[in-house]
Amino acid sequence: MTRSRVIHRTLRGAPPPIAIAGHGVWLTAADGREVLDASGGAAVSCLGHQHKRVVEAIQRQVGTLAYAHTSFFSSTPAEELAEMLVGHEPGGLAYAYFVSGGSEAIEASLKMARQYFVETGQPSRTHFIARRQSYHGNTLGALALGGNEYRRAPYAPLLSNAFSHVSPAFAYREQRTDETEADFTARLAAELEAEFQRLGPDTVAAFVAEPVVGATAGCVPPPAGYFRAVRDICDRHGALLILDEVMCGMGRTGTLHAWEQEGISPDLQAIAKGLGGGYQPIGALLASARIVDALRDGSGAFQHGHTYLAHPVACAAALAVQQVIRDDGLLARVRQQGDLLDQRLTERFGNHPHIGDIRGRGLFRGMELVADRASKQPFDPALKLHARVKQAAFDRGLGCYPSGGTIDGVRGDHILLAPPYIVSDDEIDIIVTRLGAAIDDALTGITA
Repeated sequence: MTRSRVIHRTLRGAPPPIAIAGHGVWLTAADGREVLDASGGAAVSCLGHQHKRVVEAIQRQVGTLAYAHTSFFSSTPAEELAEMLVGHEPGGLAYAYFVSGGSEAIEASLKMARQYFVETGQPSRTHFIARRQSYHGNTLGALALGGNEYRRAPYAPLLSNAFSHVSPAFAYREQRTDETEADFTARLAAELEAEFQRLGPDTVAAFVAEPVVGATAGCVPPPAGYFRAVRDICDRHGALLILDEVMCGMGRTGTLHAWEQEGISPDLQAIAKGLGGGYQPIGALLASARIVDALRDGSGAFQHGHTYLAHPVACAAALAVQQVIRDDGLLARVRQQGDLLDQRLTERFGNHPHIGDIRGRGLFRGMELVADRASKQPFDPALKLHARVKQAAFDRGLGCYPSGGTIDGVRGDHILLAPPYIVSDDEIDIIVTRLGAAIDDALTGITA
């Protein structure tokens, strides 16, 4: 092949290598290289690659029914997947709306929130509040909602002004030296309350947040009590709480839903990546009964839709993934292996002169690179250190997920690790060893 006709993520240089096979946590390139998938792609491949039980479920479904449009039919895998996810109504979530990915799930959540308020006689609720240094997807509504300045910038004239942003719950960068964790939480809550008041409390439809922030800031968990305070503010003003668990959900942080560790639950929740584990494109909006009941009692329909809603093969794949997570006790394994990964990262990088912070939960871990630990000064963005680390790691047979713009969309570099839930002790050691060598190599010449 002399030239690729695919529009790849970068249009300069050679196209990316061709992946031809996968097994467990490993991917195989056409040239025979084996690469350990230490980030699950983008926190997607929760069961690793070519899991026999999931592959067989897909094959069975394709042989039975590949597609039926949801304006005419439902399907058995869609019904069974919904029952598995919300049949027991976790946190009051009682219904599932299946889409093809995370951005679609977020778009659906925004539209359902808006329709809910229209149909309950509150049409003035047109504002959504989110946070800076967040990411909620790449479609225009999701991009406007998110606070990833780098991704937003080219499309700013197209983004709705229905969205506003408050400070991130990012202790390493935002908590003041004279603040306790409780003080920090209280300040963030006061800022959110002030934003409700600025907009007018009866004009706010929802507050939207990632329980553990993913790729934009690198696995940032909230301070204690933060989501309890957020939930209380939303309830006091009659707004909805929408949680984006596209990256941090479905077991990634050690519980099926990341919000379980916060002692609260959302009104609407977006899930995707770990839902289907990469075996098929699928995401979902999970909704509380009161919201769906309001639509049923009003217009009688959710005024939204896509061609591939509740795709039978995608739902069959996701159902098999979730059954494996349940049957193999993988949530407990995520907690166990997550503790081991955190321990190994701390041993290797805890005193590293250019690792400022090691953070995360479960098998969702991030490290922030700094030029100076004492001042937390970032490296010059022109160095593109995150890209150097990614390439150096890949050259050593390690796939990880470094990103730039950690602090404000321009400054800061971090590395995200999200290995499959089946990762072994030995494979964790390989991840840390290869990552350490890659970081040191990437820093050569920069810090000398």
